[in-house]
Amino acid sequence: MSVGKRKWMRRIGLVAAVLCLVTGLDAVFFPQHFLCVDSGPRTAQAMIVLGGGWDRPEYASLLFREKCAPRVIVSGRGDAGLNRRILLENGVPSPAIELEARSRTTRENAEFTVPLLRREGIRSAVIVTSWYHSRRALACFRHYGRGIRFYSRPSYFDFRRKDWTRSVARRIYLEFIKLPGYWLCYGVCPL
Repeated sequence: MSVGKRKWMRRIGLVAAVLCLVTGLDAVFFPQHFLCVDSGPRTAQAMIVLGGGWDRPEYASLLFREKCAPRVIVSGRGDAGLNRRILLENGVPSPAIELEARSRTTRENAEFTVPLLRREGIRSAVIVTSWYHSRRALACFRHYGRGIRFYSRPSYFDFRRKDWTRSVARRIYLEFIKLPGYWLCYGVCPL
């Protein structure tokens, strides 16, 4: 390799390293830029509400009233019943709600919900979760539900850094561990 070519390779490597460093710092100091994926207003055949926070079914209720989707699938073991109750209290009619109450992880949310969607001929769905969980959730559903269009409409509860509690900050930074973990363990690419 010529000296000139080696210099260019070093420069390209240096630029790539600086870009990775800047991106990494941006993700750490402004996780909202990296973790939050919002597809914007969309309509679909179903909405999938993931367990893990009261803000999710409340936001899904609002989206339901805005005619985002005629059906709501509540996914998540443990709080599926509570989320169903929150949906009902916020005006979503019982016949529009379906439960998937076996899943314990985001991967299982997708693995257990996608067959339900396929069985019912659903070709498009909006995922409702917390903003910091939206990138991984969308990646999981797209990975396990090829052929179905998935969109993300996250709840923005505790979006501003000044509103973060210790437990929210912990969940946010755990996402930076879970994203590469899901990529390595399950092949779910977060990008």
